[in-house]
Amino acid sequence: MGIAGASLLPAPTASAVGASNGFVFPGVDVVIDGSHATTDVTLLVREYLARKSEADPDGTMTFFSRNPVTYIDAVLGWSWYDWDSLRTALGQFMPNWPKEGKSYPTRILGNSTGAMVFFTDTAGLFGSSEIRAVGVINFSDRRITRQIDYWDGRHFGISDTAKLRVPTDKFPADFRESTVGETAAQTMKNVSYKLARALRNGDGAGAADLFAPGAVFEDVPAHVQIVGPRSIGSYLTGTASLLPYSGQGTAVRHIVGSATGGGYEWTAADGSASRGVIALELDSWGKITRLTAMWDGSQVDDSMLVSLSQKAIER
Repeated sequence: MGIAGASLLPAPTASAVGASNGFVFPGVDVVIDGSHATTDVTLLVREYLARKSEADPDGTMTFFSRNPVTYIDAVLGWSWYDWDSLRTALGQFMPNWPKEGKSYPTRILGNSTGAMVFFTDTAGLFGSSEIRAVGVINFSDRRITRQIDYWDGRHFGISDTAKLRVPTDKFPADFRESTVGETAAQTMKNVSYKLARALRNGDGAGAADLFAPGAVFEDVPAHVQIVGPRSIGSYLTGTASLLPYSGQGTAVRHIVGSATGGGYEWTAADGSASRGVIALELDSWGKITRLTAMWDGSQVDDSMLVSLSQKAIER
């Protein structure tokens, strides 16, 4: 059964269950949104981040595969490609964490083969500000084989992010998705590729056809939220040359998730923001009910973000 056996995955109790059959996180007043995730992966991620929040390097490392394993921070370029080096890094970071520090999940999309995990590292873990990230996690035998974290450097602080980022010539080019393969559900693959193709072609109307009535589109760095296929399609048409995950040169890097929750990592050949993630929630008909885009806004200038906001104004 692997590391997520009975000792690591307790059955939900009255103290663990929150509103809407969600799960609360130890020491944090938040209910994890697992509505588009299987219960087993929700509990697995909850326990994994609970161990991390305890600043317990050895306990945290029990959730990682011995071989192979990849962990990359897609904003800073920090990277580890084996169990021992990652354990050494945690052993250096964790003793300096504040006692009240937490790394807690807020939303999980996917299943025990792969998931998009929205999580927050509170201030003091990796700097003076919190980090709100989306981790793309692959599992094998209920152990993490690959985790890539995406977040917005502007939220953390542009200068603080720049101080921590590795030099350009040292930034990892290979995110090692080939080591885990594509295990996402076929429905998630189909929707991801159709969406990516529409965005690459600047086809806002084609993208809009993939959304359900009342669907929500949100771009975190741009602070934009749009509701409804018509408005979403209009926005995507108007921002085809602005959004980093839209236009020629964009491509799908890796897809994770189930038939109802997951998404894809993307790359862009042009522009300052060259990588990011799009998280997707799907209904039972395979239509997108919620799209969340996360990328590093510290890589673009203010004028681009202003333009993205202005394009959201409907006329």
